[in-house]
Amino acid sequence: MNKLTKVGCSALCGSLASIVAANAGDMTVTGGVDMTWMSTENAVTGNPIGIGSNLTFKGSGELDNGWTFDLTVANLNASAYSAAIVDLKMGGLGSLNFNQGNSGNGVHAYDDKMPTAWEESWGNGLSTGVKLANGAGSSMNIAYTTPKFLGTTIQATYAPEMGAADTADKGNATASNSKDSGYDLTMHINPSMGTEILSGLNIYLGAHYAESTDGNATLGQDTGSGVAAATFDIGPISFGYGVSGHVTGYKDTPGDANGTTEYYKNHMYGVAFNVNDDLSLSYSYYDTRKEGQSGNASQPENNRYVEVESMQIAYSVGGASLRLAETKGTNVNFAADDNRDMTVLSVGLAF
Repeated sequence: MNKLTKVGCSALCGSLASIVAANAGDMTVTGGVDMTWMSTENAVTGNPIGIGSNLTFKGSGELDNGWTFDLTVANLNASAYSAAIVDLKMGGLGSLNFNQGNSGNGVHAYDDKMPTAWEESWGNGLSTGVKLANGAGSSMNIAYTTPKFLGTTIQATYAPEMGAADTADKGNATASNSKDSGYDLTMHINPSMGTEILSGLNIYLGAHYAESTDGNATLGQDTGSGVAAATFDIGPISFGYGVSGHVTGYKDTPGDANGTTEYYKNHMYGVAFNVNDDLSLSYSYYDTRKEGQSGNASQPENNRYVEVESMQIAYSVGGASLRLAETKGTNVNFAADDNRDMTVLSVGLAF
C-alpha cells in the first residue's frame, strides 16, 4: 500500500510539474542602489552619507481565457519584502488589484502628480511636515479599475481595516484601534479624442473616506481626503498644477475626547524640461495650510502653513544617474520662522 501510494504520488507530482512547466510565466528581476550626500543649513544633522537599495521580482502569466496576471514583490531598504502586488487584467472587464499597501492605489497615487526631474518637492530628505492627501492605498487593499472609455478610467479602492499591519496569506492583522474601513474613488482622464494637442493632457481626481472605530471614544474620528490635479506635456516641457485637502474629525462622535476638526489644504505646481533623452531640469512647489482647532486664527499666520520648493537636475549615463536637488522649506513642521535649505547629491546605479 505504501509502495502504491508513493508511485501514485510520484506520478501525480510529475504530471503537475509538467502542467506548471507548460504554463509557466515570465520572471524578471530589477534593482538598484542610490548613494547620496546631503547638506542642510539651519539644522543639526548627522552623517550626510546615505545608501538606499531596492530589489524587485516581477512575474507574469496568462490564463486559458486570455486574462493576464502580474505579481510584483519589492524590497526597499529593508531586511524583508516591503510590498507584494497581484494585478489581474481581465480584458474588457477591467482589472483587479490586490495590494499590500504600497500607496499605488486610490488617492495616495495622486497625492502629488507634479512633473519633476527626480523626486517630489517634499521628497528629498528634508522633513517639512506637509500634509499629503491620505487614502486607502496605504493599507492592505483591493482595487478595481474599469476599462478605458472615452479616455477615462475609474478606480474603486477598498481597505477593510485602515492602518492595520500587512499580513501574509491566511493572516489576520491586528486592528488599528482607530479606523475601520476605508474607501477611495479616483478617476484619470486623458481627453485626447484623437487630437494631438490634447494628447498630453492628463486630469486626476480622487476622494477618500475612512470610518472611525465604533465604540472607541478616545480614538474614533472620521477622516477624508480629496485631490484634483492636471498635467500637460507639450514637446519637451511638462506643466502641472493641483490642489488637495485632508480633514480629520469632521464627524465627531458624542463623547469623543479627540473630537476636534483639523483641515489641511494643499496647493502645488511644477514644470519640467527634458533637454534631451539624458538631461532634465525641473522646478516644483508645494504648500500646506492648516485650519480647525490646531490652526485657528489665534495662532500666528506663520504657525499655520508650510512651504517647500525644489529645483532639480538629473543626468543619465547608461545604467547610472546623477541627480542634484536644491530644496528650501519655510516654517517646516509648522514652526514659525524655522526655514531650512537642503542640498542633495545622488548617484544611482540600476540593473
